[in-house]
Amino acid sequence: MNASNLNAATIEMQYDTTPSGHTAAIRAKKVLGTSVQNTAGEKLGSIEDIVLDKRSNNIMFAVCGFGGFLGMGEKYHPIPWASLTYDESRSAYVVNFSAEQLKSAPADTVEELTKDNGTAYRDRAHTYYKTPKYW
Repeated sequence: MNASNLNAATIEMQYDTTPSGHTAAIRAKKVLGTSVQNTAGEKLGSIEDIVLDKRSNNIMFAVCGFGGFLGMGEKYHPIPWASLTYDESRSAYVVNFSAEQLKSAPADTVEELTKDNGTAYRDRAHTYYKTPKYW
């Protein structure tokens, strides 16, 4: 393989996979309902929805449901997409924060999370979790 073929292969790989080696494209219905765990392996909740930024073509945040039983008393948290890492061995997204951190994190109803284009909760979530802004 010559240098130009190697560069083309490297460029193709950059677009086809994430930094962890996963495919860069995934259908939303595969993400919805997926468990969210902390690094200790404790289940914190699951992904209930994904909020898209139509202007920038980015994912604003994942809506994760934590707590509650049969939808009652459940809190919905906007989790920046960059905070979620999929772990195939766990069949779950893993976040680097604890259940205690979630108690103080931004949370509301799904309707409130997406009110006024969702930017207020997007901004609060990125600030709280200290994730880089995509916008």
